[in-house]
Amino acid sequence: MLSTYQYQKFPYVQPPEIAEKRPGHYPVVVVGAGPVGLSAAIDLASQGHAVVVLDNDDTVSIGSRGVCYAKRALEVLDRMGCGEDFVDKGVSWNVGRTFFREDEVFNFNLRPQDDHNRPGMINLQQYYLEEYLLKRARELPNLEIRFKNNVISVLQDADKATIRVETPDGPYSLTADWLIACDGARSPIRTMLGLDIDGKIFMDRFLIADVVMKAEYPAERWFWFDPPFHRNQSVLLHRQADNVWRIDFQLGWQADPEEEKKPENVIPRIRAMLGDEREFELEWVSVYTFQCRRMGRFNHGRVLFAGDSAHQVSPFGARGANSGIQDTDNLIWKLKLILEGKAPASLLDSYTDERGYAADENILNSTRSTDFITPKSKTSTTFRNAVLELAGDYPFARALVNSGRLSVPSYLTTSGLNTPDSDSFAGNMVPGAPMDDAPVGGGQRPWLLQHCGNRFQLLHYVEDASALDAATAQALSALAQGTIPVQPLIIAQRGTAPSGLPTLIDSNQRIRERYDLQPGTSYLLRPDQHVAARWRQFDANKVRAALARATGNA
Repeated sequence: MLSTYQYQKFPYVQPPEIAEKRPGHYPVVVVGAGPVGLSAAIDLASQGHAVVVLDNDDTVSIGSRGVCYAKRALEVLDRMGCGEDFVDKGVSWNVGRTFFREDEVFNFNLRPQDDHNRPGMINLQQYYLEEYLLKRARELPNLEIRFKNNVISVLQDADKATIRVETPDGPYSLTADWLIACDGARSPIRTMLGLDIDGKIFMDRFLIADVVMKAEYPAERWFWFDPPFHRNQSVLLHRQADNVWRIDFQLGWQADPEEEKKPENVIPRIRAMLGDEREFELEWVSVYTFQCRRMGRFNHGRVLFAGDSAHQVSPFGARGANSGIQDTDNLIWKLKLILEGKAPASLLDSYTDERGYAADENILNSTRSTDFITPKSKTSTTFRNAVLELAGDYPFARALVNSGRLSVPSYLTTSGLNTPDSDSFAGNMVPGAPMDDAPVGGGQRPWLLQHCGNRFQLLHYVEDASALDAATAQALSALAQGTIPVQPLIIAQRGTAPSGLPTLIDSNQRIRERYDLQPGTSYLLRPDQHVAARWRQFDANKVRAALARATGNA
C-alpha cells in the first residue's frame, strides 16, 4: 500500500466470553487502539492494573495522518517506558519558518532553552507511533488487545458499564468497572449514550500529499502564505521519517475532494512547488476539513472520554494527538488511585476540569490560527496580508503572525487540586505547571524527568545532601510509608543524603535556576509530573494536607 511502510494484520483471537459461553468482567476496558487508547492502556497496565483494549480494526492507521509530536507528549511516552523508539525514528526539529510570497517574514524556536532531554517536536508518521505503542503494550502481561472486536452497545449503572461486542464469531457481552472511550471524533460510544459535543466546522478544505523524495531542506517547519507556486492560498511542509515529506495545500471550500485527490491533479501542484527537475514519488493523498468542538464533560458515570472522542481541533498547531496523550496522562493516575481505594470517584471531576480547561485553550488557539490562515472576508485578508508584510521588519507584527500556535502543555493554575503558594517564588514552576526538565549528575538516567512520575514525590533542596539533618531525613522517610506514599527526592549540589534517601546532583545548577530553589525549598509533585504545591521550608503536615487536596481526600 505504501512504498516506505509494510502494514501487518494483527490476528483476531476468539474472546474467552465466546469460547466459554460466559460474560466477562474487567476493572478497565479501553475502546480504541489508536494513539490515545493505547497510551491509556499502557499507562495503567505498566502501573500494575489489568486492562482490555477493544478495537474494530486489525492494523495500524492507514496513511501518515498525525505526524507532529511535541516535547511534552514525548516526556509522557518516556514516563510510560516507550519514548526512545519514537525519538530515534522521528525527525527532531525546533525551528519553524513562515513565508509571505517569496520572503521569510517570521521564525520561531520551540526550545529556546538549552539543557532539555527532548526536542521541541518530532515528526513521525502515525502508523509508526501506533506500531511502537503496540510493541510496548505487548511487553505488559496484564494488557490484552482484542482486534476485530467492534463495540455495538454500551449501557451503564452506578457500579459498572455493560458492553456488547461484535466479532467474526458473533457477539458477546462483558462488564467493566470503568470504560475509557478513545473511539475517535465520530465516537460511536458518545452517540450510544446520547451525549453532547458542541462547536463549529470550518468552511475550507486542505489536501495532504505525502511524497517520497531526497531533499536538502533542513528539518524545520515551513509555512507559506500566498506563495508563487500556489497563489492566494497557504502551503505547509514537514519532513517525516524515511524521506517522506508532508505537504498540505489549502484548496478552498468549493474544491471537489474526490477530484483533488486524483494523481493527475495532485502531481502538478507538487511539481509547481518543487520544480520540474526534482524526482518524487506520491505516497499517500487525502483531503480534509476540520472542526473545533468539545463535550461539556469528559467523565460520565462509569464512562470516561479522551482524545478526539472528547474534543477536536484543527490540525494547525499539532494539538490533536498531543492533547489526547496528555488527557491520558492526567486521567490514569487518578483512575489508579480510585481502583486502589485511595481516592473517591469524585476525583474524576478534576479530569474534566483540568483537561476541559486544556481543551478550551487548544480550541481558542486553533480557532485563532484557522482564522488567520483562512480569513473569511476581504477585510480580514487585507489585514492578514498587511501583518505579514510588516512582520519582516517590525517585531510587533511578528507577534500577530499565526500559522498555527504549536502544541504546548497547559498550566493547570486554576485547578482545585493545587495548594496555592504561601511563600514567594520566581519562575514558571507554579502549582499546576508541568515540570521543567534539567540535567542531573551521574548514573544511567541523566535527566530530572527520568526520576519523576508515576507516584507522588517530594522534591527537597539542600546544598550538601550529606548534611541533611536527622529529623528532616526521618520525616521525609515517613512520607513514603503513608497510605498514598510520597517518595522523597533530594536535590543537592553535592553529597549523598542519609537513610538511603534518593539524591540527585544538580550538575549545572539548572534545577536550582528553573525551580527557584533555596535551602529547604520543597515541591510536591504529582504522578503526571505536574507541580501540586511548593514551600520555602519543609513541613510534613503541610505536605500531607496538600496531598489530601491533590487526591480529592481533603
